[in-house]
Formats: sequence, structure tokens, C-alpha cells
Amino acid sequence: MIKKLPFLLLLISTYACAQDADFFKPDSVRRKIKAVEITTSINIDGKMDEPEWNLAASSPPFIQVEPYQGKPSAYPTRVKVLYNKKYLYFGIVATDPLGKKAIMATDFIRDFDFTKHDLVNLSFDTFNDKRNAMAFATNAYGVQRDLLAFDDLYFDIDWDGLWTVRTTRTDSGWVAEIAIPWKTLRYPKTNDTIQSWGFNVYRNRRLTNEISAFSPFPRVFSATHMDYAGLLTNLQPPPPTTNIRFIPYVLTSYDHYSNYGPDVKAQATTFKTGGDLKWAINPNSVLDLTAHTDFAQADADLQVNNTTRFSVFFPEKRQFFLENASLFGVGVNQALDGSGGAMRYQPFFSRNIGLDTSGNPIPIVAGGRFVYRSSKLNYGAIAIRQGNYNDMPGTNFFVGRVSENFGDQDRIGALVSVKNQPGGASNIETTVDGFFRLNESNSVNAILTQSTTTNTGAKGFGGIMQYYNSNNHYKIWWTESVITKDFDPQMGFVSRKDVIGTTPGMNYYYRGDLLPFKKYLLALEPGFLPEIYYTASTGKFAEMDLPFWPVWFNFKSGAYFGWGITPIRQHLTDYFEPLGVRIAPGDYSYMQQGIMFTTDPSKIINFSGTYSTGSYFNGHLTSSDLKLQFAPIPYISLLGEFNRNHFTGVGEQKTTTTVNLYILQSRFALNPRLQLTGIYQRNSLNNADNYNIRLSWEFLPLSYVYLIYNRGVTSTVTNMVIQSQAEDHIIAKISYLQQF
Repeated sequence: MIKKLPFLLLLISTYACAQDADFFKPDSVRRKIKAVEITTSINIDGKMDEPEWNLAASSPPFIQVEPYQGKPSAYPTRVKVLYNKKYLYFGIVATDPLGKKAIMATDFIRDFDFTKHDLVNLSFDTFNDKRNAMAFATNAYGVQRDLLAFDDLYFDIDWDGLWTVRTTRTDSGWVAEIAIPWKTLRYPKTNDTIQSWGFNVYRNRRLTNEISAFSPFPRVFSATHMDYAGLLTNLQPPPPTTNIRFIPYVLTSYDHYSNYGPDVKAQATTFKTGGDLKWAINPNSVLDLTAHTDFAQADADLQVNNTTRFSVFFPEKRQFFLENASLFGVGVNQALDGSGGAMRYQPFFSRNIGLDTSGNPIPIVAGGRFVYRSSKLNYGAIAIRQGNYNDMPGTNFFVGRVSENFGDQDRIGALVSVKNQPGGASNIETTVDGFFRLNESNSVNAILTQSTTTNTGAKGFGGIMQYYNSNNHYKIWWTESVITKDFDPQMGFVSRKDVIGTTPGMNYYYRGDLLPFKKYLLALEPGFLPEIYYTASTGKFAEMDLPFWPVWFNFKSGAYFGWGITPIRQHLTDYFEPLGVRIAPGDYSYMQQGIMFTTDPSKIINFSGTYSTGSYFNGHLTSSDLKLQFAPIPYISLLGEFNRNHFTGVGEQKTTTTVNLYILQSRFALNPRLQLTGIYQRNSLNNADNYNIRLSWEFLPLSYVYLIYNRGVTSTVTNMVIQSQAEDHIIAKISYLQQF
């Protein structure tokens, strides 16, 4: 079976290539929008009633990306651009015959889920290298989403730029006014009086999921694929000047512990000050400094009950580490559609700094980050001093990164990281990596790392290479990974050690005439996602999963439904204990089947989930994860999740047990700047209850007041007696951004 996979994928791809007539290359003549200089200021209120807007011509008509690529948009969008010495202004009119009734939004969270909202998105290629993009999006209620994109491959999704937007909703659609300070936009210092930048705008009319763009691009790509961008012309930005953002904070907290024993102080009050400084030295270079770093406002991690042999990856949520994460966070991972395979490797993973293995904060004394980016060369470094914590001594962290761009969209790079503790114990990783876009459809991504631990002398190797062939009709991939037994990336993340992995696969996208119910269905997208693993240290077989999804329907509403089967073989050389169920070494063969689904995620009530059932090692496992969201208006959102794993006759003791996880998330917003959020989690695995409640007020752009309450309760049963430990934390924090 394994030997036949390459031939099978080649045969299917050859067939699909013959149909790929609508996958187009960038147009040699780029569409243009002309910006107009003004000497006055625009009042950002979402009304576009200033006479200056009459000076600017509207953008050319938008063209569909989805669902009918290349056709004129059924819902016209007009974009006008003005600027003065301080701001670049955009006026966007998104017309709709249904007016307010058509507008959809499920919450007011910054960096909202773009699949659930009406939105417009602006993408800038200010250096005209067709590789890097700054993107600013807003929904119809003025909620902001912004990011940095590199090669349409790596994204700083949690980058927060300083900009302003206001919107109005009318009986003929909605209007957005946007003001972006020139200081927020990084652009080259040039002798040219007038500049033109790569630029694109796309709109999602969520009711029908029509995506249209000022400069069209193939639907397999995103709007940050800047070689498909148009041009924003007639710009005369001021020369880049000193740009410093200083964000000091003041924090006070009250901590209370119950039943933790005499070694833990029952209650304490803390007062703390610190802050961050960001200095844009020039358009290419940025220096960030931090002292007494605090992340009290970061979202709580959502718990996961894992029944696989792969480690769970928890995303970074702390703002200091999120910025420029794409430069340092090079890695290979599984895409949202399941492509690429389950192996995940990232040479540098910032959650190893300032957090213990349970996600509890460790004090950060101070740190800095320097980043230089240009069209050809990128480099940077991070240095952090972590303070003492419990029995852990203070630790120094360093990571350095350099990458060079060449060709149209190719890159090679190197990374070194060092974790050093007193006594000379150091963990060192040295990495080389490369990304090669062979053409519009084909790319190769590769990472090779050696780790060395000085106090033990252990050395290990981790390498992963991933090939993608993607177009409008299919996605084919092949990922090869080698992770040795002694590989120890203490500043990185690897989902599994001591393996040689082979994960080819294919998703096929069919939108032809034979597709049934074309009024509702967008595409049939079956997929085959095999994964084969051997033990690196012995060369012996370890695991094989052969997921096949013959049924996968994507609906025009954004809903989907899939059904699949997965034959599995496992060779355990050690005990494996998923969720406390002990499974003995041995050979196991079994099969599971499952479904994945979601209703229209933009509706007032939307329901999604996964369900699988079948044999599991020597017994049976039924797993489900169900989510129900209720968002009657964008100002209120409630999301409940129920995760259940029911084991029957599994493991050494033929265990039958059920592990349940309950999560409730809520968000109440007066407007995008004043919000109350809450998270409650209960896990029967360890009888834990956790609460996180946060009131946030953005009283000025990127300046906040936070009131936070955290509570955690864990219960254990000893000699038929329930013993509980509880901790409560009340935090008040204020931060203020001053830009010079």
C-alpha cells in the first residue's frame, strides 16, 4: 500500500492538472487606485460626509474570488483614498440591497474570526517586493483585525497596529472610514517624490459568502499573496522619522490560597510597575525593550484532553512575543484543512520563556528584541532574563535569526537558540531552513536542527521537509520528518520524538456540473491523509494512520460536513497512558470512523463538532467535541463546548471510564473598546474548575484598563475523603501608550 501511494497521487494530480484552466497568473497590467492629497483632516465617524471625499475617484469595480471566480461582484464596493501629512485615509462603501438586514457579525473580539463576519481588508506591500504585507481589516461594526504576512506563508496575526476606524450601517449597506498614521506604516526612505505601493482590498459579503477583490487572485490564495496585488498610486508620504511607542503599566493584585499547606502563604498583595518600549529606528529596523514584563491580560489557555501519541501545541498569547513572531517562529505544521500531516516542529517556541510546563507564569526581569527586515535580508535577536521561580534558578534565553530572500519568493535562513542556567548547563539549538516557491502552485519548506545539552553531552537531530502542490482543484503534499531519540529542543517545540515520519496526502476540490444541490453546495472535497511512522533509534515500525474522507461537502453558507474512516496500526514499545488509561506495550490494529461538521458559523445560533467511534487499541473509544454558539446580537456572544471521551475495555485493566471537559466562554460588549469576557472550564480528569473573568476598556488607542478575576479549584480523593485546593487572584492593571 505504501509503495503505491506516490503513483496514485501522481495519477490524480495529472488528471486534475488538465482541468486547471481557471488558475491564473498575475496580470502584467496592474489595477490602480489613485490617492489624493488634502490639507485638512477627516473626522473619522463612518459617514464620509466631508467634501474632501469628492476629490478622490472611486476604485474600479471589484471582481469575484468566491464563489464564481472572475465574474463581476454582485454587491458593488467603492474605495476612495485621501492623505495629509499625518494620516492615510480610506473611505469604503459596501453596498447591499438588503442593507442592515444582510450584515453579519458574531462578536466584538479584536482579530475576529474572518469566516463569521462581513468585512473589508486592506493589504499593503509598501516595499514593493511582492513578499511582505501589512493588513488592516474591519467588520461592519468597526471591530479591528490586523496582521503582518510574509510570503503568504508566515503570519503575525496578533500584531496590533495603531489605527482608527469607525463604521455606519444603513439601508443600502455599510460605510467604513479608516485613518492609518504614516508612522504605523513602514515604507522605504527614497528620493522619489511620488510613490506607488502594492495594494489590495477584498470584501466578504458574509450572507452569501461572496468574496470580491479590487485586484483578483485565485481562490486557493489569500489577499496577502502580494504578487496579485494592484497599485495604490500618487502617494507622497513624509520621510520616515523617529517613531517611539512607550507603554508603561501599573498593576496591583490580591492572591488568596486555600488548603495549600504551611509552605504557601494564604494571602498576599502585590504592587508592580513595568512596561515596554518600541523604537522604529528606521523603516527596516525595530527595537523592543521590556522590563518587569506582565501578561495578566492574556487570554487563558483552553484545556485539551488528548488521546493521541502527539503532544498538544498551545499557541502563544502574550503580546511581546507575538510581534515579529513570523521571523523567529519558522516551522512546519498541519494546516487547518488537515494537509501536511500531524508532525509539528518549531525550532523556537516562545512559550518556553516565562511559563512553566503547566502554563503558570514565571517572572521575566527584562528583555529585548531587535529586528531588521528588507526585501533581501532579514535578521534579529531576542535576549530575555527569566527570574527565580520556586526551585528553579534564574535563566538566560537568547535566540538569533537571519534569513535571505532571493528569486521571486525563495528564502534560506539560520537560527540559533541558547538556554543557559547557573552552573554552565546550556541547551543549544542550531538550525538551517529554506522555503522555495517553485512556481505559483509548488513549494518546498525544509528545516534541519541539531540540539546539544552541555551538562549531559547529549546531541540530537530534528529535520522536516514539506512539499505542497496547490491550485483551485487540488492540494497535494508530502512531508518527511526525522526526529532522533536524543533531540532536545528546550527552546522549541516538537510534537513527537524518536520517529521517522512519512505523510503524503491529497485533498481534491470538485465544483463541476455533477455536483448535486448546486444552489447550496459549493464543492465536494474528498481527501486521503495517510501517516506512517517508524522509530528512528531502531528503524522498526511505530504507527500508521490512513484517514480517508470520501465525503466532504463545503456549503456556500460556510457550513461543511465530512465523514471518514481511519484504519490504524500501533506498535507500542512502552506504556501509553491517554487520560489515565494505562495501555501495555504490544501490537494493535483497529479502525475508527467519524464525522466533522459545522452549520453556518455567522448565524445567531451555530453548531459545530467532531464525533468518532470505533475500536481503540484493545478496546473501544467514542470521542466527541461539540460547540454551540449563541450570538443574538454582536454585543453578546456565548460559546459552550462539551468534550467527551468514553473508553470501553481499554488497556491493561480493561478500563471502562468517561472523561468529560466543559468549557463556557462569554463576551459582552458595549462597543469594540469596552468588553467583559469570561471563561469557565471544568475537567473531570482532575476534578478541576477554573474561572477567568476580564473587564477591558481601551480608553485610548492601544491604552487599556483591565480588571481580572481568576479562580482555580482542584479536588482529589484520598481514603474516601475529598480534599480541595483553591486559589483566587484579583488583578487591576492600567497601561498607557504614548507615541513620539
